Amino acid sequence: VGEIKRTAENSRLWEVHLTITDESDPQLAGLTDRIKEEIDGRGWQRMGKLMLQVGHFDQAEELYNELLEKASNDSDRAFIYHMLGMMKNNQGGYQQAVT
Repeated sequence: VGEIKRTAENSRLWEVHLTITDESDPQLAGLTDRIKEEIDGRGWQRMGKLMLQVGHFDQAEELYNELLEKASNDSDRAFIYHMLGMMKNNQGGYQQAVT
Protein backbone atom coordinates (compact mmCIF):
# COMPACT_ATOMS: atom_id res chain seq x y z
CA VAL A 1 0.00 0.00 0.00
CA GLY A 2 1.39 3.33 -1.05
CA GLU A 3 -0.47 6.53 -0.29
CA ILE A 4 -3.95 6.64 1.28
CA LYS A 5 -5.95 9.86 1.21
CA ARG A 6 -9.54 11.05 1.30
CA THR A 7 -10.96 12.56 -1.83
CA ALA A 8 -11.39 16.30 -1.55
CA GLU A 9 -15.01 16.25 -2.67
CA ASN A 10 -16.36 13.46 -0.45
CA SER A 11 -14.88 12.58 2.92
CA ARG A 12 -16.37 9.07 2.78
CA LEU A 13 -14.35 8.11 -0.31
CA TRP A 14 -10.70 7.18 -0.07
CA GLU A 15 -8.08 7.00 -2.78
CA VAL A 16 -5.56 4.21 -2.22
CA HIS A 17 -2.43 3.88 -4.33
CA LEU A 18 -1.29 0.27 -4.47
CA THR A 19 2.00 -1.03 -5.74
CA ILE A 20 3.14 -4.56 -6.38
CA THR A 21 6.13 -5.27 -4.19
CA ASP A 22 7.40 -8.19 -6.24
CA GLU A 23 6.45 -8.25 -9.89
CA SER A 24 7.68 -11.82 -10.16
CA ASP A 25 4.87 -13.13 -7.91
CA PRO A 26 2.87 -15.23 -10.38
CA GLN A 27 -0.27 -15.46 -8.20
CA LEU A 28 -0.49 -11.71 -7.72
CA ALA A 29 0.22 -11.04 -11.39
CA GLY A 30 -2.44 -13.60 -12.37
CA LEU A 31 -5.00 -12.04 -10.04
CA THR A 32 -4.26 -8.56 -11.36
CA ASP A 33 -4.62 -9.73 -14.96
CA ARG A 34 -7.89 -11.51 -14.15
CA ILE A 35 -9.37 -8.40 -12.54
CA LYS A 36 -8.35 -6.29 -15.54
CA GLU A 37 -9.99 -8.81 -17.90
CA GLU A 38 -13.25 -9.02 -15.96
CA ILE A 39 -13.62 -5.36 -15.03
CA ASP A 40 -13.06 -3.11 -17.99
CA GLY A 41 -13.14 0.64 -17.87
CA ARG A 42 -10.80 3.19 -16.47
CA GLY A 43 -10.08 4.70 -13.09
CA TRP A 44 -13.08 5.31 -10.89
CA GLN A 45 -15.46 3.66 -13.38
CA ARG A 46 -13.52 0.41 -12.92
CA MET A 47 -13.71 0.85 -9.14
CA GLY A 48 -17.50 1.24 -9.33
CA LYS A 49 -17.80 -1.96 -11.34
CA LEU A 50 -15.63 -3.80 -8.81
CA MET A 51 -17.84 -2.54 -5.95
CA LEU A 52 -20.91 -3.83 -7.76
CA GLN A 53 -19.34 -7.23 -8.36
CA VAL A 54 -18.52 -7.70 -4.68
CA GLY A 55 -21.97 -6.50 -3.59
CA HIS A 56 -21.10 -3.09 -2.15
CA PHE A 57 -24.12 -1.46 -3.77
CA ASP A 58 -24.42 1.57 -1.48
CA GLN A 59 -20.77 2.49 -1.96
CA ALA A 60 -21.02 1.94 -5.72
CA GLU A 61 -24.09 4.17 -5.91
CA GLU A 62 -22.35 6.87 -3.90
CA LEU A 63 -19.30 6.68 -6.16
CA TYR A 64 -21.38 6.80 -9.36
CA ASN A 65 -23.36 9.79 -8.07
CA GLU A 66 -20.08 11.55 -7.31
CA LEU A 67 -18.81 10.72 -10.81
CA LEU A 68 -22.07 11.97 -12.29
CA GLU A 69 -21.57 15.38 -10.69
CA LYS A 70 -18.10 15.60 -12.24
CA ALA A 71 -18.89 14.08 -15.64
CA SER A 72 -17.60 16.35 -18.37
CA ASN A 73 -19.36 14.84 -21.39
CA ASP A 74 -22.51 13.03 -22.44
CA SER A 75 -20.70 9.74 -23.00
CA ASP A 76 -19.53 9.60 -19.38
CA ARG A 77 -22.98 10.60 -18.10
CA ALA A 78 -24.63 7.91 -20.25
CA PHE A 79 -22.27 5.26 -18.86
CA ILE A 80 -22.94 6.33 -15.27
CA TYR A 81 -26.72 6.39 -15.72
CA HIS A 82 -26.48 2.96 -17.35
CA MET A 83 -24.53 1.55 -14.40
CA LEU A 84 -26.92 3.10 -11.85
CA GLY A 85 -29.89 1.67 -13.74
CA MET A 86 -28.34 -1.79 -13.99
CA MET A 87 -27.56 -1.74 -10.29
CA LYS A 88 -31.14 -0.85 -9.33
CA ASN A 89 -32.57 -3.41 -11.74
CA ASN A 90 -30.32 -6.16 -10.37
CA GLN A 91 -31.50 -5.29 -6.87
CA GLY A 92 -35.11 -5.78 -7.96
CA GLY A 93 -35.86 -2.08 -8.32
CA TYR A 94 -36.96 -2.05 -11.95
CA GLN A 95 -39.14 1.06 -11.47
CA GLN A 96 -36.22 2.94 -9.93
CA ALA A 97 -33.97 1.74 -12.74
CA VAL A 98 -36.14 3.24 -15.48
CA THR A 99 -36.81 6.58 -13.77
